[in-house]
Amino acid sequence: DSLLQEKIMAAKQALKFGPAIKEIRLHLCQKSAASQGVRDFVESHYVPLKIANPKFPILVRECSGIHPKAWARFGFGREASVDLSGKTGDEVYLALAKLEQS
Repeated sequence: DSLLQEKIMAAKQALKFGPAIKEIRLHLCQKSAASQGVRDFVESHYVPLKIANPKFPILVRECSGIHPKAWARFGFGREASVDLSGKTGDEVYLALAKLEQS
């Protein structure tokens, strides 16, 4: 458990998006249990993330009945995504840190 805490702290310190990534989109359901971690992430991490990246677009898209997913858009229209089903808020944070590096 302490290893997970160390990873979370490292990601929080390092999660300032660089010039290669252009946009982050979070797709989630307002009610499903699979999206609970994404909703927790938005409640606890969205504001600090926007403070660290004030001009960076972080879009939150809610749609009933969809599987939660994070999309990253890079230059030249390239996109990458990661499934967020069943993840906790902190695991979503770590997934975004990995997406930024892809």
